This record gives sequence, structure tokens and C-alpha cells, in this order.
Amino acid sequence: MNYNWNWGIFWQTSPDGSGTYLDTLISGLGWTLSTALSAWAIALVLGSIIGVIRTTDSRLAVGLGNAYVELFRNVPLLVQMFLWYFVLPELLPSAMGAAIKQVPPPWGAFVPAVLCLGFFTSARVAEQVRAGIQALPRGQRMAGTALGLEPAQVYRYVLLPMAFRIILPPMTSEFMNIIKNSSIALTIGLMELTGRARSMQEFSFQVFEAFTAATILYISLNVVLVFGMRWLEKRAAVPGFVGPSVSGGH
Repeated sequence: MNYNWNWGIFWQTSPDGSGTYLDTLISGLGWTLSTALSAWAIALVLGSIIGVIRTTDSRLAVGLGNAYVELFRNVPLLVQMFLWYFVLPELLPSAMGAAIKQVPPPWGAFVPAVLCLGFFTSARVAEQVRAGIQALPRGQRMAGTALGLEPAQVYRYVLLPMAFRIILPPMTSEFMNIIKNSSIALTIGLMELTGRARSMQEFSFQVFEAFTAATILYISLNVVLVFGMRWLEKRAAVPGFVGPSVSGGH
């Protein structure tokens, strides 16, 4: 059977009446960005805290941090997405669970998707932060202590500024992953970019055009992110400490 190519499909009106098919894809891109950025904010803050905890001298804190990382890192993302969306409301008090179930779309799927991606990625960020701190010479921690800084101040003013410079390349990869992983939210009904592309191909039967456009949008978004992070690496680099061999490691 011959496939009927129709690249003009993007300028045809979509069945939902919201504009053209191109407008539909752009709307999906907006939800992808909103989901990824919101989840990244959670992942960066929570992952940094867990990563720091795992480098402290408290065996209990380190054990709890390790358990957190292993829990979220070893359960498949799709399973976690279903747990947040279907199981969590059932575990909460009945009134709260019923209220969550009644949240209208797309917010009823957006919030669980953000929480799922945020907690899942925070475990990976925590591992990067831990590795970055432990990659620093021990003398930096000792020097901070010798200056009379409290442990929290040593992390804030001495260790973390240098550790984040070291881990910028792998953090770029994590940011790109969270954008791509947002497509999993399609399974709980969030109409992000992949969901919009799938909707387009179901209505128009132009499957190659729909997913080619989605692929181009994903690639374009990640290319912009890579160049932005490379610029940030160069701006944040400390001469003689974080060199080109590190900053070019995407």
C-alpha cells in the first residue's frame, strides 16, 4: 500500500477547532516545556539536598540518602508515573483522594507528571552532586573548616560552587533527559508534544509527518539547551580548575 505524503497537513484546521495542526503541536511543545521546567526545579533542589546529605559524616543521613536514590533510580519511570497518578490518590484520606481525582484536565495529569519526573530525576541529580563533591580535593573542606566556617557554610561557599562547575556537563544530560522523559506523561493523559503528535496522526492518518515534526521540535529544543549550557560552562569556568576537557564533555 502506498503512503500518501501531505506536508501541507500542518496548515489544515485540526478537528478540535483550536487552530491548525501546527498550532496543536506548538501547544504540545508548551506543555512539554512547562512539565520539564517544573520537574527540573524540583529535581535540582531536592537532588542537591540529597546529594549533600550523602557526603556528610552522619551514617544515618547517608543511609537514608542512599535508600532514597536507590528507590527512585531502580523503579522504571513508567511504573512511577502510574503510581503517582493511579495509586497515590487511593493511599491518601478519602476526601483528599477524591479532590485529587476531580481536578480537571490537563492539570489533573500535569501535577502527577511533574512530581513523578521531579522525584525520579532528583535521584539522578543527587548522584551527580555527590560525585562532584567527592571529586574535590579534601583540602578544600579542611581549609574551609580551618577558616572557622560552619559545615553548612563550607558546603555553600566552598564545596558546592566548585562541585556544580564540575558536574555541569552531566547535569546538561539530565536536563535533556527530563525533556525527553516528559513524553511518558502521555500515558496518563497529558497532551504534551508526543501526545499532540499522536493525536494528529490519529485524526489525519499522516503518521510520518506528525512524528517527523515532533522529532524536529525535540531536537531543536535540546540543541538550544546544549548551546545554552555550553555558554554557561564557559562563563562559570575557573581558570586552571575546570578546563576545556571537562566543559566539552556533553
